[in-house]
Amino acid sequence: MDYEIDILPIAKPRMTQRDRWAKREPVLRYQAYAQELKLKTARINLDPHCLSLTFILPMASSWSNGKKVLMEGLPHLQKPDLSNLVKAYEDALWQNDSGIYKYINVAKYWGYKGKIIIRN
Repeated sequence: MDYEIDILPIAKPRMTQRDRWAKREPVLRYQAYAQELKLKTARINLDPHCLSLTFILPMASSWSNGKKVLMEGLPHLQKPDLSNLVKAYEDALWQNDSGIYKYINVAKYWGYKGKIIIRN
């Protein structure tokens, strides 16, 4: 079953003990992302053991329409890296993500809107 979550995927920032009391902007952005992702997946019965994830990252608004048409659906080869997107996803939804033993497919592509496609 495929689930499309309309959300701007972000990478997990590097956090320190200091972030508990001195909140930095990247940490606040990640926490808001985690809360929104939890809300949007609350009614979905996800099997955390075996997943396929596709991250769609939005194209820059400054790009021309022609460039957007050319880039839509192509692999996203820039930051954020895929491993940090996956880490943010795992940590947002599962306190103990050690139960995830297999990712069937994980990828990131360009798109008009940010979203995460989950195949279970």
